Amino acid sequence: MWSYIWHTFFFDPVYNALVFFIDIVPGGDVGVAIILTVLLVKTILLPVSIKAAKTQKIMREIEPKIKDIKENYKEDKQGQAQAMMEVYRDAGMNPFASIFLVFLQIPIIIALYFSVSSGGGFPLPQINVDLLYSFVAEPIEITMNFLGMIDILDKSILLALGAGVTQYIFVTLSMPKLPPKEEGAEPNMKDDFMRNMQTQMKYVMPVLITVIAYTISAAIALYFLVSNLTSIAQEFYIRKHR
Repeated sequence: MWSYIWHTFFFDPVYNALVFFIDIVPGGDVGVAIILTVLLVKTILLPVSIKAAKTQKIMREIEPKIKDIKENYKEDKQGQAQAMMEVYRDAGMNPFASIFLVFLQIPIIIALYFSVSSGGGFPLPQINVDLLYSFVAEPIEITMNFLGMIDILDKSILLALGAGVTQYIFVTLSMPKLPPKEEGAEPNMKDDFMRNMQTQMKYVMPVLITVIAYTISAAIALYFLVSNLTSIAQEFYIRKHR
């Protein structure tokens, strides 16, 4: 069952998209094909991505209401949950949309890595024709050097740093700004937790992405870089149209 789900919804579609773009890209540049594959995936996931981004914006807007509900329903957890869900419903949002998007992208990243590095037993530049859809042709020319400079199966500190920097920019844009901690104020566990979480997301996550992108391969670094750039563009779109 899991093998069927993996091949039907993740590995085979990603592999075929990658091979399709390798075939139509001049020179068969695998790096350019990866960029086009990521853009295709992001386009398919665009409705979910926009919904997740809007969810984050709405969460920031309704935060005062949520705070009031928690204060007014301190002793009634069931009433608190019902009131919060009513606020979510009135705002037209799903609080789990962002989490769903994060988990959905994990198997896609894994599928892209294995498409390049193993290809179902045929690592690029070899092609496993048994996995190709009927409308996907086997490429005549395949170039593993991205733009003639970076071996897509090798490590690339340049692409890894690009992935980390763009991750930092995206987190900075998307995370809500918390008020600075006032001197002499009483300790607030929730605010302290949120500040610590934001610090980790803003500084630790980009470093982690950089390390992962460099450790695995330039292909994954390129995925993170392009994915972050599209997410940044999407964040500006959400800000403009909401």
